[in-house]
Amino acid sequence: MNHEHNHHHSTNEHNNYGSHVHDGHHEHMIADFKRRFFISLILAIPVIILSDMIQMIFGYTLSFNGDHWVEFILATVIFFYGGWPFITGLFDEIKQKSPGMMTLIGFAISVAYVYSAATVFGVEGNDLFWELATLIVIMLLGHWIEMKSVNKASESLEALADLMPHEATKIDAEGNTEIISVSQLQTGDNLLIKPGEKVPADAVIIKGKSSVDESMLTGESVPVEKSVKDEVIGGSINTSGSLTVEVSKTNEEGYLSQVVQLVKEAQESKSKTQMLSDRAAKLLFYIAVIAGVLTFIIWLVLGYGIAEATTRMVTVLVISCPHALGLAIPLVVARSTVLSAKKGLFIRNRIGFEDARNVDTVVFDKTGTLTKGEFGVTDIITEGDFSENDLLRIAASVESQSEHPIAKGIINEAINRDIDISSPEEFNSITGAGIKAELNNESILAVSPGYMEKENLSFDKQQFQQLSEAGKTVIFILKIDELIGMIALADQVKESSKEAVSRLHELDIEAQMLTGDNQKVAYSVAKEVGIDEVIAEVLPDEKADKIKQLKTRNKRVAMTGDGINDAPALANADLGVAVGAGTDVAMDSADVVLVNSDPKDVVSIIELSRLTYRKMIQNIWWAAGYNIIAIPLAAGILAPWGIILDPAVGAVLMSLSTIIVAINARTLNME
Repeated sequence: MNHEHNHHHSTNEHNNYGSHVHDGHHEHMIADFKRRFFISLILAIPVIILSDMIQMIFGYTLSFNGDHWVEFILATVIFFYGGWPFITGLFDEIKQKSPGMMTLIGFAISVAYVYSAATVFGVEGNDLFWELATLIVIMLLGHWIEMKSVNKASESLEALADLMPHEATKIDAEGNTEIISVSQLQTGDNLLIKPGEKVPADAVIIKGKSSVDESMLTGESVPVEKSVKDEVIGGSINTSGSLTVEVSKTNEEGYLSQVVQLVKEAQESKSKTQMLSDRAAKLLFYIAVIAGVLTFIIWLVLGYGIAEATTRMVTVLVISCPHALGLAIPLVVARSTVLSAKKGLFIRNRIGFEDARNVDTVVFDKTGTLTKGEFGVTDIITEGDFSENDLLRIAASVESQSEHPIAKGIINEAINRDIDISSPEEFNSITGAGIKAELNNESILAVSPGYMEKENLSFDKQQFQQLSEAGKTVIFILKIDELIGMIALADQVKESSKEAVSRLHELDIEAQMLTGDNQKVAYSVAKEVGIDEVIAEVLPDEKADKIKQLKTRNKRVAMTGDGINDAPALANADLGVAVGAGTDVAMDSADVVLVNSDPKDVVSIIELSRLTYRKMIQNIWWAAGYNIIAIPLAAGILAPWGIILDPAVGAVLMSLSTIIVAINARTLNME
């Protein structure tokens, strides 16, 4: 059923990398199937009403001069217009030496059409025009339902380009600045990057100090302090000081474009596993052809005429093309797509989703996936007679002018505790070390451990060590150069992470963590959540390799992440799950996107995939079960006892299996 969709997907998607052509093409195909379905449906009604067989079943007569010609003309239009996708699909599949649903449908409608047309021109036998018409209409409906439910396909990787600024401030030899387009950048150009601006290309700092937020690119949750000779990555954000940098790589060679390349390669090397219904159709195709040919030969050998033998053979071929099989999978697909959308799971790649049932290892990225990706206060240690709230009020007031993630964490904690925050009279940032402010005419510092060491200021080293080993970031608060306390912050674990991991364990699935963050932070989060194995301090391009390594150990791997650095790993995993709050790029390389950024939804995907698969198997049995009975009867296996399956009875059986399949698909539900 899916062949045409898949074939189109595989060729079209990659040729139009980074453009909207694919999407437009997909929309166009859906509209095309819809149009073909409705036109064929309208034309099929008179064909069915005029059919001798239908008249016989329902006991009415409707005939006029040339009624067979009317049937023939309408059926010809239906065959060539409505059946065209299946006829071209048949040739495609035969060319690829892989007969599937398209071959089965294409073959059955062609045989039915040629045989029925022959009866109009005087060959003995009953026409099967109504069979032909209903088969085409139902198959078009199945295709249309399926394509509509799957049409949330890739928006390609152009989102990546949007992460790069389009302009850069270039400094010439005389020190003058001019704004130029990023595409004009050359290696060796000097650029000015102001606080808050994105870094236009991979570069090396030649002047200035700042902290740079690389979390979107590397997954490292804490902004990284950078000074002269340090490298900065294109697409990262300069948060505090002004920097002068020298371009080391232009965009074509830069880090981001390497990530694009990795994702592209992984997406293209994904196996084009054939869908379930295709495999069933392939089997049925061989059975139908063999049964048809044998039927023809046996009836001839038994001494019947060519007309009778041909009628039997055509009946076998047409009956063995299961209307129900054409709908068996699309109806389940449509149902599971609706269910998943309600649960906030957005399925982008059906094959990946259907294979999710086999996953035995789920690998989580840490920042933004298991954790919130934002700092929260975990410990407040006061000195002297200061209370926690006093310390927090001073710290939050001092930090109130700062945009730094740590500042936001402190301010949020103060707001949660209903502490009044006042604005400082003066405010300066100490590059790479923290901030200095005047509050109520008193000098207050909020500084890093590095500043304390450099200025030889004493603090409780043991306590600091404990906090640091738990992966926390510690800020020291000084009032008139006197230490009044420490505030420890950490990326907060999402409430649902622990539950997600324990539900995975119930399903016998291993949970691992893969993160660019440091070992201490990673282990403290892993311990809190219940992760089985931790791989920390992984460089972004190594993430994909780690996934490949797991796969070589015959693991079926699902990867969950939200950053650009996760994109190649998502594309390489058997199931790539992007967390909705993340980047477009991560979403682009994923099979499923979690709208609610809830790790528990990863478990829901696997459960829904298992339920969906079970339902598909049931439906295939219902659809093919009809064939197991119908083919031998149509072939005349009981003819010696005077029992021959009349095509009309075959049609009733066929409708019955179609109805059962439709009802069964509707019963797919999640608790």
